[in-house]
Amino acid sequence: MKQLYSFSAQDSSGQTINMTDYEDKVLLIVNTATRCGLTPQYQELQALYNRYADQGFEILDFPCNQFRTQAPEASGEIAQICQTKFGTKFKIFDKVEVNGTNTHPIYRYLKSQKPHDKGGLKFKDLLLKLAALGTKQENGDIKWNFTKFLVNRKGEVIERFAPSMPPSEIAPYIEALL
Repeated sequence: MKQLYSFSAQDSSGQTINMTDYEDKVLLIVNTATRCGLTPQYQELQALYNRYADQGFEILDFPCNQFRTQAPEASGEIAQICQTKFGTKFKIFDKVEVNGTNTHPIYRYLKSQKPHDKGGLKFKDLLLKLAALGTKQENGDIKWNFTKFLVNRKGEVIERFAPSMPPSEIAPYIEALL
């Protein structure tokens, strides 16, 4: 079976990044969008990064345009928007698909390890489910932007958090792994 560290991905500037660069780090891997109602989560993501980066924590941001085309910009533009508007310092990757035939291998792997979301706000999750009506969903598919996968220092997927789960509420899980 493949491990997370066997994959690579293009960053927002087109450079290939090997996941081995993140060995022995605690990771939060998030599919994002710049024009989503959940986009303000970038502020909390950056706050987590500020708080834990010096302890071996990294956030890997994978923009995705699959949910109501809420990330229409080019990857470099997405990175610029996030840095300017939210002060992001964590790695932003090239846009990927998280569901369907063209699912990026990293997301295929993450979903195979944790096919179900944990936490979140039930009402918001219901609204997101309604918003996703008309899109074919397979078992384990990402339901919306800002689904978060927590990975330990060994590269094991520990948890998958619902899009509506505020990043600040993930802090205790991160602290337990640091």
